[in-house]
Amino acid sequence: MQDPGISHALDDAAVLAEPVRRKLYEYVTRTGREVGRDEAAKATHVERALAAFHLDKLVDAGFLEASFRRLSGRSGPGAGRPAKLYQRSSKRLEVSVPPRRYEVLARLLARAVSASGSATERELGNAARELGRRLGDEARRGAGVRPGRARLMRSAERTLARHGFEPRREGPNVVRLANCPFDALAADYRELVCGMNHQVMDSFVEGLGTRGVHAEADPQPGVCCVALRSDAR
Repeated sequence: MQDPGISHALDDAAVLAEPVRRKLYEYVTRTGREVGRDEAAKATHVERALAAFHLDKLVDAGFLEASFRRLSGRSGPGAGRPAKLYQRSSKRLEVSVPPRRYEVLARLLARAVSASGSATERELGNAARELGRRLGDEARRGAGVRPGRARLMRSAERTLARHGFEPRREGPNVVRLANCPFDALAADYRELVCGMNHQVMDSFVEGLGTRGVHAEADPQPGVCCVALRSDAR
């Protein structure tokens, strides 16, 4: 018997397969804030009416959430109509054909580690640091020969993006990891998962090999628990 979850996932994937719709979704995701129709249309180089159509399709499918607010900040007569604004929802999309249930295995392993005590957690920490150094080495190689900090950080952002962290610039000295690839586990095993993730990012910075950059625990709603901060230059 066919898994009904696969059919629903494929239907959802088809929603994002439309090129304009996917561009709009990616733009809203990158901004990390509410986005209006005019801004989204201009950023993706499409007509406003077309942008509105596809943004609303993304709301209908659950990938975006919509709200209404006056952008002028004024209220009362003459303030104008509230604008429709969009931001990413918490919906996740994972498609595997044939079905795979890696999250179930990950939950079993997280439960076992949490129950096993400090020795197993130390081994997890060792594995996390090894992963972080490997990602840092990958980013450093991607930065070319004798790179400066700016080129290293651009390569770091590309590497983190490939691995699902959705790095986002917040000012000149902060890179926010807008997505936690381990979010499904962090909901139930937050201390374990966030601690592991922080060790990954610490070692990532170490492997990157640039001075004055630190991985800091900075939990905020809807984003990863770690941010990369650079000392002011």
